[in-house]
Amino acid sequence: MIPAVLLLLLLLLPESLQKDKDFYTFKVVNIRGKLVSLEKYRGSVSLAVNVASQCGYTDGHYKALQQLQRDLGSSHFNVLAFPCNQFGHQEPDGDREIESFIRRNYSVTFPMFSKIAVSGTGANAAFKYLIGAEQSSLEGPSRSSQPNGLKRHFFSHKLDCDNQPQDPDRLFQRCFLATVTTINVQGPS
Repeated sequence: MIPAVLLLLLLLLPESLQKDKDFYTFKVVNIRGKLVSLEKYRGSVSLAVNVASQCGYTDGHYKALQQLQRDLGSSHFNVLAFPCNQFGHQEPDGDREIESFIRRNYSVTFPMFSKIAVSGTGANAAFKYLIGAEQSSLEGPSRSSQPNGLKRHFFSHKLDCDNQPQDPDRLFQRCFLATVTTINVQGPS
């Protein structure tokens, strides 16, 4: 009887430990090779996005992400960018070259992290968490119909201040309205 109870506890323990995990409990490597705890972004709205330097969407998306960071960053909002080479091999360079490219061409001020896999068996643990959390908590159409989660670059994951995945359309509308309000009050930058 005691061995059966111990076996049951051992089987349930990993699941109970996972419930305590959220996106902000993960540690990731930044673009300069330093291990960073995502905990420092807890309490903010976060937009975690996989990016690429040689994608057809690169120019417009980096400009839009930087504008969001500039407009909303002082309001506890962070773009968290994760370079990825999985989709069409559109991020072939190393971290040093990626950082040089984005600083030179877009003057980004948001946090950039080391190149990672965001989908499939080798996916970064933080992104695995995001995809799993979104698929289990969002109503309506989700990424659950797509095997392994993501299919392209500049796919974003939105987390509110309480670490809850947000419906992408609703959060985009809120961010857009906040940006329009900022521009109307402060004037265009």
